[in-house]
Amino acid sequence: MQKEEEKNSAGTGLVQTMKTELSAADWPKEGSVIEVALMKKVPRKAYFDMGRFGTGIVYGVEYMNAKEALRDLEPGARAHAKIVSLDGPDGHIELSIAEAGRQKLWQAAKELAEAGEVVKAKVIGANAGGLMVSVATPAGEELRAFLPVSQLSTEHYPKVADGDRTKIAEELAKLEAQELSVKIIDVNTRTNKIIVSEREVLAANMKDLLAAYSVGQVVPCIVSGVADFGVFVRFADNPQIEGMIHISELDYKLVENPKELVKVNDELTAKITDIKEGRVFLSLKALKEDPWTKLPAEIAPGSAVEGRVYKLNPFGAIVALPGDLQGMVHVSEFGGQDEMKAALAPGQTYRFVIDAVKPEEKRIMLKMKR
Repeated sequence: MQKEEEKNSAGTGLVQTMKTELSAADWPKEGSVIEVALMKKVPRKAYFDMGRFGTGIVYGVEYMNAKEALRDLEPGARAHAKIVSLDGPDGHIELSIAEAGRQKLWQAAKELAEAGEVVKAKVIGANAGGLMVSVATPAGEELRAFLPVSQLSTEHYPKVADGDRTKIAEELAKLEAQELSVKIIDVNTRTNKIIVSEREVLAANMKDLLAAYSVGQVVPCIVSGVADFGVFVRFADNPQIEGMIHISELDYKLVENPKELVKVNDELTAKITDIKEGRVFLSLKALKEDPWTKLPAEIAPGSAVEGRVYKLNPFGAIVALPGDLQGMVHVSEFGGQDEMKAALAPGQTYRFVIDAVKPEEKRIMLKMKR
């Protein structure tokens, strides 16, 4: 026992002496990655030549973690190793081959992100939140990364009308095994996550294409997809450009589902409302006359009017009125939701009395005609 302690003490002393002698040569620090050469492998241990820094050792858990990598190494072969401890067993420097590989991959990811390089990503899995992908580095290594739905190109964005997560996952699953062009936009070593974007790759090209257009311009479009939040359209004169018409820009009245107004392949004329970051936003509403600028004579407090129930919600009933307007009957008019549902049915026409008209708020309050 005493001899073993003296041996370890002597080894530690040797390391300290070497540190002092090599202080001018930047003695490597714990956590740094250096290149080493395999000297020999023994059961559960591998020794590496670290040049003027002495001998390194991979053992214990680190040996098990690097078992596959070590299996392919022959004496003299070079590898990258991460320094775990400067004071390892028998005065050797403790190394990790597995950690060095991971650190090297993270460094490669950071370099690709900083350079803004476009890389190929193979889709290896999908869920409602996005795609799991494998990214190839210039050195031929593989990085596992995540491509969120929000970072997909409009071509690959799941155009699911009702926002059903199961359906979104099914649509994204159709992309499995495909290869996409992406950019690495975030490398987080703390959470072990790499985020990539397909949209960023297209943004630069799209900016060039959109340079020929300006806000306020009216363009012919073809509906390429319908989602619960709006409509995707391609420019008729330049199908490479796909824009978005948000549900709030479809009409002046409330639209519950865009499919009520349009379907895929419909030809539309829309006005460009915004161009930013390689994306273009349009409006159908902007090309329609605002019904609030000229109210029909019958839309006045105290007037009786016929209206068709468009939708029932917890606050009341939305009613379609003459002049392409909408009014609302508050749920309190019925006493509760159950009573309202018993009195009114969506799609049916009833007689109402206009209780109040507030053009500045674009609101018409109704009561049931008794």
